[in-house]
Amino acid sequence: MIMANAAFTGDPSDFTTSDDLVEMGVQAATHWDALAHVGYEGVLYNNTSDSAVTQEGGAAKLGIERYGPIVTRGILLDIARLIGVDVFEDNYAISGDDLAAAERQAGVTVESGDALLVRTGQMEWLRRGDKQRFNDPSPGLGVGAIEYLHDKEVAAVATDTLVFEVWPCEDPAVMLPVHMIDLRDMGLVQGQLWYLDDLAADCAGDGVYEFLLAATPLPITHAVGGPVAPTATK
Repeated sequence: MIMANAAFTGDPSDFTTSDDLVEMGVQAATHWDALAHVGYEGVLYNNTSDSAVTQEGGAAKLGIERYGPIVTRGILLDIARLIGVDVFEDNYAISGDDLAAAERQAGVTVESGDALLVRTGQMEWLRRGDKQRFNDPSPGLGVGAIEYLHDKEVAAVATDTLVFEVWPCEDPAVMLPVHMIDLRDMGLVQGQLWYLDDLAADCAGDGVYEFLLAATPLPITHAVGGPVAPTATK
């Protein structure tokens, strides 16, 4: 708290007010990554030099405030339900074939501009109180999913995991390749730590896996990520 029931006039029977603040990593909760979040070979998305991001000033270009409103059709692709597990016991790498099969299972056709919410069931570890197991190992998108996402021209992808892509990575010699290709090469908006279990239960209950998704991130100036409180409306 910055102040609690502070009496501005000095008289507590007169006007009083309370204020507080929050300090947290912008990617410590449900969030979108900004395009400034990841690069390689000194370059960010659209051939932007990674010198645009500095310790002192943050992201002078490609910050999360550049996203603006994100409102589009959302589709839940329930990989846990597709494979028939409540939670994965290992670092399962989700392929393009998995995404296509989940698309068929949902009875929808993914189209250009859609936002895909990919459920793995990984949140189960948090329900059990095991934060470390939630972190590692973790299922997630593998490099085999990239071509599917590119061909479908989706606008955004979010998962219910910490890392977004499979962790540990498929190739120990290549660190987070899906991040590099999605964000740096394709300019694909991606998000992590989305709680999708209640939505998945609702979708399984009525057989409707598409919805209006409103998910505009907090537009923190020059930030490389933005917390978001997504809402799915059927």
